[in-house]
Amino acid sequence: MALILTLSKVQVQYYNDLARALNGFSQQKRVYLAAAPQCPFPDAHLDSAIQTGLFDYVWVQFYNNPQANCQYGSNANNLLNSWRKWTTVQAKQVFLGLPAAPAAASSGFIPADVLKSQVLASIKSSPKYGGVMLWSKRFDNGYSSSIKGSV
Repeated sequence: MALILTLSKVQVQYYNDLARALNGFSQQKRVYLAAAPQCPFPDAHLDSAIQTGLFDYVWVQFYNNPQANCQYGSNANNLLNSWRKWTTVQAKQVFLGLPAAPAAASSGFIPADVLKSQVLASIKSSPKYGGVMLWSKRFDNGYSSSIKGSV
């Protein structure tokens, strides 16, 4: 069983308690916990839950946050600095969440050649690197195929 917490517009308390309660089900059957926070670090909504150390996967959305200086802009520096912060969380793996096409998000798209040469070349050596998450399959017109061999 897997549960993914993705919140961006609601302020809700007790996600840390929810994570602990769900983790309690792992005694009977393995429960995987995943969160998909926005890239500003720490995430305003999910930080207390992520800090429990109970999450298997954190799929950081490195898009739709141009004002936060945590996504790809004219270069990869802001994204790489943000990535380093996110790899300090107590999760087993951290994933690089990106839009699958320019139309999939308002900002943060990285051309495949730039992703492979500037971003993946830098982050794949991280012990917590889990891979790339793309939003959304509906917009993916070959982007995933073009990066698959480098992920």
